[in-house]
Amino acid sequence: MELEVRHLRALCAIADTGSLHKAARQLGVSQPSLTTQLRRIENSLGAELFSRERSGCRPTPLGRAVLSRARPLVAEMAALVVEARAAAGRAGGPRLRIGSTASRALAGWLRRLRQRLPGTDISLHVDVSANALLRMVAAGQLDVAFVHEVEGCPLQVPDGLSVRVLVEREPQFISMARDHPAAATPVVELADLAEDRWIVDPTVDGEWDGLRRVLGAAGLNPRVLHGDYHTAASMIAVGEAVAPCQPTSGPRDDMAIRPLRGDPLAVRLLLFSLPGAYELYEAVYADLEGAYREAASRAATYRHWLLRNNSPLLPAPVACVP
Repeated sequence: MELEVRHLRALCAIADTGSLHKAARQLGVSQPSLTTQLRRIENSLGAELFSRERSGCRPTPLGRAVLSRARPLVAEMAALVVEARAAAGRAGGPRLRIGSTASRALAGWLRRLRQRLPGTDISLHVDVSANALLRMVAAGQLDVAFVHEVEGCPLQVPDGLSVRVLVEREPQFISMARDHPAAATPVVELADLAEDRWIVDPTVDGEWDGLRRVLGAAGLNPRVLHGDYHTAASMIAVGEAVAPCQPTSGPRDDMAIRPLRGDPLAVRLLLFSLPGAYELYEAVYADLEGAYREAASRAATYRHWLLRNNSPLLPAPVACVP
């Protein structure tokens, strides 16, 4: 077997994360697939590159020697791809490649950008994994990424990325069936949901870890289901589960959305980009901020929360001139 760049990239990921499981998630492959790939690489070279221990994977002396040669090759290949794509972009006309985790602000953001940048080819790539989007920005596959960072679960930010904070702390609300007893109150106590099943999507970076931390701090250990949020919506509507949700979530006849007392669940909203094109990215950020304010104003529950908390996200009332 001949070694390829993808093999070297896998070796670097295993060394960087110290774990086959974490490396597989970073690379977007299954752990058994990565384990098999590592075994084939080691068989090709004739010796083990990593010692497998209970605490994770550590490079052997041969592994360290291979990694010292592999890292510059992987970096050079990444630079080649970035430069080639940048050249292709310049040759094909202006374009803006946007990545984002799910957000109610996306539609308004794209509308504003198309108005601001007529003639620009604007594309959108949505992913549940914020870390995957950041890797795409670092690799030159995206120009910007709008992502959320779960409180207490820092993102793995590649070197060299610029960041702007859109919202330092966005509270996460709770979605529940319309006839749930807790829906009768404007603010829900976390303890009132202790007997409910909670459903979270484990593929969303930090989502489950952040929820588990908050529930544990409150001394709660409810039943937890793992599933995507399309499945979750149908279960929530019939009272089979509750789930965290974005405060900008739109109203539904069969669901209630309520804030939690004390706002224990929260995320940080961030816009990442590569350095350069300062004026363009300032405009991109300004349009994102405007779209988010618009989405926040449309969500009645969130709008009331913002008013109670004197948030700067809502425009100040216009004074009457006598």
